[in-house]
Amino acid sequence: MTHSVTLLPGDGIGPEVTEATLRVLEATGVSIEWERFDCVGECAVERYGTPLPDEVLESIRRNGVALKGPVTTPVGTGFRSVNVSLRQKLDLFANVRPCRTLPGLDARYKDVDLVIFRENTEGLYSGIENYDERLEIIDTIARITRVGSERIVKFAFQYASTHDRTIVTVVHKANILKGAGKLFLDIAENCSRDYPHIELNDRIIDNMCMQLVINPTQFDCIVTTNLFGDILSDLAAGLVGGLGVVAGANIGDGCAVFEAVHGSAPDIAGRGLANPTALIRSAEMMLRYFGEGEAAGALQRALYETYSEGDRLTGDVGGSSSTMQFADHLAERIAAEV
Repeated sequence: MTHSVTLLPGDGIGPEVTEATLRVLEATGVSIEWERFDCVGECAVERYGTPLPDEVLESIRRNGVALKGPVTTPVGTGFRSVNVSLRQKLDLFANVRPCRTLPGLDARYKDVDLVIFRENTEGLYSGIENYDERLEIIDTIARITRVGSERIVKFAFQYASTHDRTIVTVVHKANILKGAGKLFLDIAENCSRDYPHIELNDRIIDNMCMQLVINPTQFDCIVTTNLFGDILSDLAAGLVGGLGVVAGANIGDGCAVFEAVHGSAPDIAGRGLANPTALIRSAEMMLRYFGEGEAAGALQRALYETYSEGDRLTGDVGGSSSTMQFADHLAERIAAEV
């Protein structure tokens, strides 16, 4: 079977980590037909007047799946985040961020294995802001809906059930946000009744941050709202080695976008220094989404063995390999297995 996938290399180091990932995917033997768009973000604004051209959205809707490298987002000015726009325009309501320790990597913890489920389309990222110029006051609305909350909570429980996970922790601020926080917590409690084999517990967001730093191994699946999930997923990435080594997926009812969650690092672009691990692990998630479990397993084993040995890694994680040398080594291991 051939899988049709929209490819968005992004900018900065995006094209480099994308080419490395394509090399690794090719070695799995899975047939993928790529529909490539090299211009999103700033270059698309210059060429098309928008950072996210309609033809890109149409391609993702048609193919149902996209693989995306990092895209630079201006801070405090300029165009709106391409990531946020993709999630909202394609209704990719579930942001899924596995945070699992890689063997041999010098990280804060050695045995972390958790998954964060972040509601991806509403909350403070709804983009609803009102500015009173006279008083210089900005009101930002965090929109929380029952429908949006129910579907992300149900997604987390379904994932836990099908992946033999045993605990779901719902993170909220119901002690202060007695409306929105309590709604999210109540929905989680109601949903848990359909999954009696899964334990439900809850944490207040500030306490959750502390608990993750003290002992992340006590957690399994974590589900929360948009802003809290954004913060927690980066915190959890820091526990296992940083954003450069964790995968990310944005999933809706009809589309899924698998992406590197780190920045575009323009200062090292084109120098062969970038670590493609994050996008490679996202590609592994994409293979599993396709049902290509054997290929995904071969990719994962090659990655884990390479990190365990430690002598073929990129410079940021203690090695001396270039971006493509690392990818070529993974590809050789995968090809030898499949």
